[in-house]
Amino acid sequence: MFQFNVKSRISFTLNVLAEYHQFYLQDEQTETDTPDDWGEQLATQMIAVDPGIIGIATARNMRVPLRVDLFDVRPNGDIDLWDHVTEASLDVPSGQIVIAGSMDYIPDAKRLSVAPGSYRVRVYYGGLDTLSEDGLEGEDQYYVVIWPEKNSAPEILKKWSSL
Repeated sequence: MFQFNVKSRISFTLNVLAEYHQFYLQDEQTETDTPDDWGEQLATQMIAVDPGIIGIATARNMRVPLRVDLFDVRPNGDIDLWDHVTEASLDVPSGQIVIAGSMDYIPDAKRLSVAPGSYRVRVYYGGLDTLSEDGLEGEDQYYVVIWPEKNSAPEILKKWSSL
């Protein structure tokens, strides 16, 4: 699917329920109240950030394919293959990153165990222009890459032409 200059330590795939066109990565101890401008951030940048939580926008309002890779160092990868690419930081003092849809029951959500600390999260969005007219079918896909790195401002590395 995607070639990097280093090997991932952990890799898994899942189908996450993206109700309201979004899913989250968050520290297990983070309260899930989102800021007032959360929807605006997701609509214009496809990513929203608040301490301890990252919201990721999706093209469809249903289950979407997601791959997650954890690296020990920043990986280098070609962003040209993707429609949209973003990065943000996530502080994880609990050592548990929760991956969940907005309506998921958090105790049952997928977890990724990491050393407590600050992480950089890069999100690759692909197939965003493949949705059916009713928005229920499509080949959209999402790929999240995580590695330890000090906290820094969110970035859009490649902007989708439809934003």
